Amino acid sequence: MKSWRTVLWGIPILLAATLVAVGVASTRADSPPKRGKQASAAAIDGKLAKTTFAGGCFWCMEPPFEKINGVVSVTSGYTGGKESAPSYREVSAGRTGHLEAVQVKYDPTQVSYEYLLEVFWRQIDPTDDGGQFADRGNQYRTAIFAYNPAQRELAEASKRELEKSKIFKAPIVTEIRWAEPFYAAEAYHQDYYKKNPSNYKRYRAGSGRAGFLESIWGSRPLEAPKKPKAAGKKPMSDKSKPFDKPAAAELRKELTPLQYKVTQEEGTEPPFRNVYWDNKKDGIYVDVVTGEPLFSSTDKYDSGTGWPSFTKPLDREHVTEHVDRKLMSTRTEVRSKSGDSHLGHVFEDGPAPTGMRYCINSAALRFIAKEDLAKEGYGEYLALFE
Repeated sequence: MKSWRTVLWGIPILLAATLVAVGVASTRADSPPKRGKQASAAAIDGKLAKTTFAGGCFWCMEPPFEKINGVVSVTSGYTGGKESAPSYREVSAGRTGHLEAVQVKYDPTQVSYEYLLEVFWRQIDPTDDGGQFADRGNQYRTAIFAYNPAQRELAEASKRELEKSKIFKAPIVTEIRWAEPFYAAEAYHQDYYKKNPSNYKRYRAGSGRAGFLESIWGSRPLEAPKKPKAAGKKPMSDKSKPFDKPAAAELRKELTPLQYKVTQEEGTEPPFRNVYWDNKKDGIYVDVVTGEPLFSSTDKYDSGTGWPSFTKPLDREHVTEHVDRKLMSTRTEVRSKSGDSHLGHVFEDGPAPTGMRYCINSAALRFIAKEDLAKEGYGEYLALFE
């Protein structure tokens, strides 16, 4: 339930809101979001990105984001609950499981998702798991809703950095969740700080938010955002991305002769004279051609054969197996799914728990150390080493 201060402020606010709302239909999830700053025609035509932040009262979460160059719209609403198209009355009563939140649409060529995360942390008390400031209850808890693996990786990395900074003495309890249906709040909630500036300022100060944020961040000003660099390849951990295989001519330029012979001509490298057979570092192994994540050091063992050996693939989605009868015997060849790179073979003489030995050519792999996973776009696999 809201505190007594919130309830007292809410009486005149709700009366005013009722007058505003008369004759106005509630905004629903399929309604077009309100427009903020104008975007370029290209951005409106489908090049926008979006994210959703829950930070307690959504009135207080709109202004910081709407001020950012590159943000196109900020919409107050509800997400994370079990019912469709909930009303403010239902959500504020805590009956639906939704959180008050804002959905931010932005041009990623003008502002980065990382910068939006920095702004988000500076609007909340991330150590409070019972609400935010004067507003109490699960509907006012904080959360970041990620729309793809890349966003989730960056959000988790940002949270870890905040924890390491020790700016907050208590544990960071803000959740990072997958995006769920977002329902825009009623019209009178949109841009409340513009429509009712006096009431908004009294609420923001009286709720305790303004003073708390000043005490934490007043001496730590946030630098103006830098324009993001031109986008290159998508993070490889984004499973919606196809791991495209370059043309043969390009591969001949990019790969060493041994890498080309192994991956494209089903060759085999010498045992004990290859780069990874005795590599004991923590990390993952990806296809040298496409970057598909294939194997993890957590499943690697010394088979005594002189080649990297694993008990199982990191992600079976990226590995295929085929019958191989080339050497007067039947073996099972292992290839990468998208790159169709020859990797090696799998045998049924491995250790527990799988009993399998994936015997793989180093020349078909690229190793990414644990400490480099996030920056290389494989941050989701950090959990393997925690």
